Amino acid sequence: MWYDEKIEGYVDFHISARPNSGKNAFAGIYDDSLKVHIKAPAVEGAANRELVRFLSKYFRIPKSEIVILSGDTGKRKRVRLPVNEKVEEFINAKRD
Repeated sequence: MWYDEKIEGYVDFHISARPNSGKNAFAGIYDDSLKVHIKAPAVEGAANRELVRFLSKYFRIPKSEIVILSGDTGKRKRVRLPVNEKVEEFINAKRD
């Protein structure tokens, strides 16, 4: 499963990040991961910062509430964010 809801009020996304892409965008579900294109390069944490910025803007969540739990230096990451209406809609749309 590409997400976990272990802690009430939060969801963990399993993300396969693709840095150096033309734009920030969700690319679908592949191998139990949410594939995300990130325009920033994977240099000195730039792609991680851009990923947090993208998720924050898309889901309307403060950047300070988005935490990269694992995968700081890799392409596969586990990211925790609080659940709001936008997150719930996204999960429900991807389930179908």
